[in-house]
Amino acid sequence: MAELLKVIFDHEGIFLHPTPDEGSPDQDLLVSGSLRIIEKDAEILVEYRPLEDSVDPSNMLCAGQDSSSVVEWAQCPGEKSQSRQLLETQQSYETEWDMVNAVSFKKKNYTNGEGSLNHSHERSRWAFSVNICDLKSITVKKEGWTFLILQLKDSSSSIPALHFHQGGSREFLDSLRRFALLTESPEDETRLLVSTPNKALSQSFENLLDDNNFGLVHKFKRDPYVATLGGFSKVTNYIYDALRGTEEQQQRPPEEVADLLGEVIPGLEINQQEEPGFEVITRGLCHAVRREAWKFLLGYYPWTSTLEERKSLQKAKTDEYFRMKLQWKSISEEQERRNSRLRDYKSLIEKDVNRTDRTNRFYEGLNNPGLTLLHDILMTYCMYDFDLGYVQGMSDLLSPILFVMENEVDAFWCFVSFMDQMHQNFEEQMQGMKTQLIQLSTLLRLLDLAFWNYLESQESGYLYFCFRWLLIRFKRELIFSDVLRLWEVMWTELPCQNFHLLVCCAILDSEKQKIMEENYGFNEILKHINELSMKLNIEEILQKAEGIYLQIRSCKDLPHSISSILGFDTQHRVSSQADSGSRPVQQQDACSNGHYRDNRPQNSCRGVFTS
Repeated sequence: MAELLKVIFDHEGIFLHPTPDEGSPDQDLLVSGSLRIIEKDAEILVEYRPLEDSVDPSNMLCAGQDSSSVVEWAQCPGEKSQSRQLLETQQSYETEWDMVNAVSFKKKNYTNGEGSLNHSHERSRWAFSVNICDLKSITVKKEGWTFLILQLKDSSSSIPALHFHQGGSREFLDSLRRFALLTESPEDETRLLVSTPNKALSQSFENLLDDNNFGLVHKFKRDPYVATLGGFSKVTNYIYDALRGTEEQQQRPPEEVADLLGEVIPGLEINQQEEPGFEVITRGLCHAVRREAWKFLLGYYPWTSTLEERKSLQKAKTDEYFRMKLQWKSISEEQERRNSRLRDYKSLIEKDVNRTDRTNRFYEGLNNPGLTLLHDILMTYCMYDFDLGYVQGMSDLLSPILFVMENEVDAFWCFVSFMDQMHQNFEEQMQGMKTQLIQLSTLLRLLDLAFWNYLESQESGYLYFCFRWLLIRFKRELIFSDVLRLWEVMWTELPCQNFHLLVCCAILDSEKQKIMEENYGFNEILKHINELSMKLNIEEILQKAEGIYLQIRSCKDLPHSISSILGFDTQHRVSSQADSGSRPVQQQDACSNGHYRDNRPQNSCRGVFTS
């Protein structure tokens, strides 16, 4: 009778880093293969099959973690032990890129024998097949990439750690959850305890996960991105249906569903107004959604691209990134001594990285891998744009992006896109900063002439005290989570161009009374503005800034300079081509709830700040 086999999960590019055994001929080898979860004769198995017996690092260029040396491996039999030790100390993300992209793996067929572990055949000695019922726990760790350690109930057997250099660990665990319960160990948050039902209950458990009452809410808690993206605009109805259960059960009121959803996704608020087909999410993106959304907002992914096109783009960008990274890693000390600019860039980067967001858990502590990635991306950017190189403040722009992306390559290219917008801020002539300060002064003069005149009288009319705000987009003025919120609003370029200048105006409007009543001079104004750091409420600021935009937008006879700064001329050209004369819907709620209104005369161009 033929075996019934169903593939649940299949992913290639999974590496083993075997621990060298004394006298083992394979102690210098790395293993690449494919990992599968299969259903075979009513049993759920985790299988690993090598694509080759191993990868021999001989004669490979290995970029080391010290960021300064490249070692060529040309081993002799007597040098095995020494070179193995060097390999272990220099193993890093870029080493794996060299292996994945410079070594072609030829697929070979392997046949697994019976039993939990199969090391019987020399060619497939690293292949294994284990029943999930034999799994005791899975430890999830990160080392630039994610690797999983599978521990068996039989302590006499062991499985090498599975290194997911090309991603896929999350999908593997999600697939495993269909057939086993993974719970966090109370003693170790990185360790997932594996519980499986008996054979008779297995099918019932799988069905339970597919049931609306459990499966959807479970997915929301585990992965709000996957669970919400498909029905984003109808999220309340989506959850409402999931919790409703059978027709006979009593239906939950919408407000109770909204409260439950707020518990499932902290920080999320649901607009409970009864609008046909819509529920507006008003508090920004959750972390999982940000990782994907920012790639589009920053232009790393084209909006019209397909999934296959994005995969192809990412592969090409990965190759390009590591080629540039290898350029600075392969520079010898002798070369560096003759390259003063690179030496200066490197010194400044090392100083800045060591003081960037060190209170954030992603960057805190000694020898933090996040700091290493921050350093390496900035050094690689010097290769990408050597004319600009590195200027103080660029680490502040990269830090939130790396925090969100959690991936070196994606973070680099998103940073490149952001720097395309910010480039002029960091050029030697700082033309971007000069232009923004002039534009901000122009806006403030229109909005509140009395306040602008006061600042002018205190030699502050050029608004130099706003310099840091504009240079690094409020990075040091807001708490970290608010920086993420503000940046993604700005990247939408809605409701208007240069919206960050209106954010500046909103903050100044809140502070003008104190500045003028206390008769602050140049130094006092500068000190007061600097002391606002970490005390600003981003939601209030965004609402006020949008209110200012709406007031300006409604003004008649608006000066051309203002229209040009805020991009109204461009918007007019776009809207004139539309079938409808109304303002596009997407411009209404880009920055906040869209509920800011005031009672000032709608056609007043002067004194938007004044009552």
